[in-house]
Amino acid sequence: MRYCESMKNITVSVDDETYRRARIKAAAEDTSVSAIVKRFLTEFAAEEAPFERMKREEAELRASIQSFRAGDRLSRDEVHSRR
Repeated sequence: MRYCESMKNITVSVDDETYRRARIKAAAEDTSVSAIVKRFLTEFAAEEAPFERMKREEAELRASIQSFRAGDRLSRDEVHSRR
């Protein structure tokens, strides 16, 4: 079963020399400039923003806590005892 993806077309402007060199490199990789730009943008968009990373790490940390009870806290005397 195949799913149809909605694709957006974009226009990118580069100077003639950059375009020429990109076409040469793409041909050497047996691909197109468009495919290379698509791969770059896909990887770029997939990168996790710092806030998203911290949010994910917090969720993972909370999920790793096996048990916690507020009653397990130390007494005031135990907290302030000197050893």
